[in-house]
Amino acid sequence: MSEYVIPAPPITSIPVASGGAFPVRRVYCVGRNYAAHAIEMGHDPDREPPFFFQKNPDNLNTTGRFPYPPRTSDVHHEAELAVALKSGGTNIPVEHALDHVYGYALSLDMTRRDLQGEMKMAGRPWEIGKAFEHSAPIGPIHTVTDVGHLEEGAITLRVNGALRQEGNLNQLIWKTPEMISYLSEYFELAAGDVIMTGTPSGVGPVSQGDVMDVELAALGKLSVTVT
Repeated sequence: MSEYVIPAPPITSIPVASGGAFPVRRVYCVGRNYAAHAIEMGHDPDREPPFFFQKNPDNLNTTGRFPYPPRTSDVHHEAELAVALKSGGTNIPVEHALDHVYGYALSLDMTRRDLQGEMKMAGRPWEIGKAFEHSAPIGPIHTVTDVGHLEEGAITLRVNGALRQEGNLNQLIWKTPEMISYLSEYFELAAGDVIMTGTPSGVGPVSQGDVMDVELAALGKLSVTVT
């Protein structure tokens, strides 16, 4: 095999709480997966088929700092549970989907809401509002061996100590096995894939200097400062 003609980009990885690092292949995000959030975004909360968009692996941000991005004046927080896969495939049955999960992490789907809104109005893709640099702060992955499979538990987000978002994993419209199975009908999933599972209601703007704290008892706390 010939030498690369430019330096190869680094592999994005996420620290694992028990040691080591998880290499990332793809990042899938599910939209409007809590009924109350669907309502606050102006949509029907009925159980319509899930829809997904993607962030880039190098959008994942493990530094604990979120640089306020350019070309926007309305950046919103979206607290989420992230699912890390150790294997994959196509047409995965729901009853076997959790066999592919390596672990879970706390994450944030940071969104340039004004730019996302413009894209929605124009019927265009959302990447400019979703897939920008540092747009997916994420905490360490906790393995299934250590925490089991997370099907319920309160997830909250506070900004400067004030509660903004509050939900429970049991309120997910599409549960983790269903998301994995559905995705695998359209994509070939594989080890290294990360699925961000959606956010509860209460999304809102942040400013430079704000401190965002996402908490879930089984996973601890992810603290991120807007810089």
